[in-house]
Amino acid sequence: MSQMESTGRNGGVKTLAIRLEPELHAQLSLVAQLRSSTITDEIRAAIESHIAAVKTAPELAGKADDVLAEIERDAAARREAIATLFGSGEAPVELDQSPKTRTRRGGASAD
Repeated sequence: MSQMESTGRNGGVKTLAIRLEPELHAQLSLVAQLRSSTITDEIRAAIESHIAAVKTAPELAGKADDVLAEIERDAAARREAIATLFGSGEAPVELDQSPKTRTRRGGASAD
């Protein structure tokens, strides 16, 4: 499955390309036709239904808690690395957010 981000006329909608066996595609096309819908709308409805069902699965809630804990550990390690890099007891409150470009000698310069 490939994924491309579209920022043009679709306003930030993600585009996915999926591979379907011919028989499954034919069935999906028929369902869309019978419902006066499109294949895209049918796929979107199926995905929304699947996600709604997954939200109620308790085993995934536990896994989500594990992922959140890992994110927190990673964030703490990064905060510590920043504090160590800048030689202070805590991370700087705000860093210069101006865009930088690389010069030919490898240094950074503001735009």
